[in-house]
Amino acid sequence: MSEEKKPALAGLVRAGEAQAEATAITDFIFQVNDISNLYLVTTQDGDVLVNTGFMDNAERNVGLLAPHRSGPVRKIVLTQSHADHFGGLDAFREDGTEIIGGPGFAEAWADMKRLQPFFGPRSAKLWASTLRRGGTPKPPPEVRLDLEIDRSHEFTVGGRRFQLIHAPEGETVDNLIVWLPDDRIAFTGNLVGPVWLSMPFFCTLRGDKPRAVWNTLKSLRKLRDLNADIVITGHGEPIRGADRIAADIDRMIGAITWVRDYTLDGMNAGRTVHELMRDARLPEQLVIGEYHGKLSWAVKTIWDQYAGWFHYEDGTTELYGVPRSAINADIVALAGADALADRAAAHLADNRPLEAIHLTDIILSARPDHRATLETRKAAHERLLCDSTAGNLSETMWLRSEIADAERRLEALG
Repeated sequence: MSEEKKPALAGLVRAGEAQAEATAITDFIFQVNDISNLYLVTTQDGDVLVNTGFMDNAERNVGLLAPHRSGPVRKIVLTQSHADHFGGLDAFREDGTEIIGGPGFAEAWADMKRLQPFFGPRSAKLWASTLRRGGTPKPPPEVRLDLEIDRSHEFTVGGRRFQLIHAPEGETVDNLIVWLPDDRIAFTGNLVGPVWLSMPFFCTLRGDKPRAVWNTLKSLRKLRDLNADIVITGHGEPIRGADRIAADIDRMIGAITWVRDYTLDGMNAGRTVHELMRDARLPEQLVIGEYHGKLSWAVKTIWDQYAGWFHYEDGTTELYGVPRSAINADIVALAGADALADRAAAHLADNRPLEAIHLTDIILSARPDHRATLETRKAAHERLLCDSTAGNLSETMWLRSEIADAERRLEALG
């Protein structure tokens, strides 16, 4: 992959590795970079934290903010119920600190904990090489909120006013905007995704509760109506300038509205979800980045949000607990693994890597040690990686993990 196609998001989630001191956004707001950033807001009567970073980096994060502390930590606001936003909670909490989260925080976090045996291996497959962890991350803290707000909440610390606004579906149903009305500054958490001005990831490759497109649009309109001078997101540098912010949000709303309408119109016209995924193209004036989510994936998630899990074109077997892969061994026995592998190689030679991968899935489910199939599978994923969406971290992480898996299996064959 060329230098210009390296995913920008990979650099953002690792930006803290080289950070030697906190960054001053204003004379009272300080930023520490982490997998998701954390922010210190100082006042005349102590401090407010917006998120606390990841648990593995808690000691470093405390040290980077220490020179800027003005007094006790009065409040910690958690913009969402993912551990990269609250992992350092215990390191920052003090006697008397109030911990605040959004509507549904406790339930959403309980769901994530319950499903860690399911989500954990999936996250590791995708993120291990990007985050370059030396081992398993520390366990996240137990979060017991002092206040779980209902839609909105206001408080003042040291003369500085804060408004908390429920803005769901950026990544979680409990997502909050932290608004400083007198300063015209909005902290958005991951409402706008990990990279500003980009296509939302309505359902991640790791898996999660799908983020509803209609709530995403409502929340972006809430942010637009604030008319902020500065927007501080979960990653990267602040976005400055009310005119630029408004124009960018309008573009995001326009792009999301377009893909929703395109998908629903296509459903009404009798087109399949895969046809719509292949043909989706945003109008030039609405093109936004695809750093984590993608336009085609948005089509697929929106289809399922409106139509549900049963796709009629998949037929009767979709209704029952026997997957199509159940007859893969029959196909291999009848056609022969070598013949199917030759056809997969022919698809790849004709620049049809996805058709090749479909066949390798069938062969390897019955013959996991078939060398020619593994070689074609590796080459097909390398072709997709070469042609992948410029800068999309999710896509490239998946493709690289599949290439690495094929390489390990080939190496084991000797």
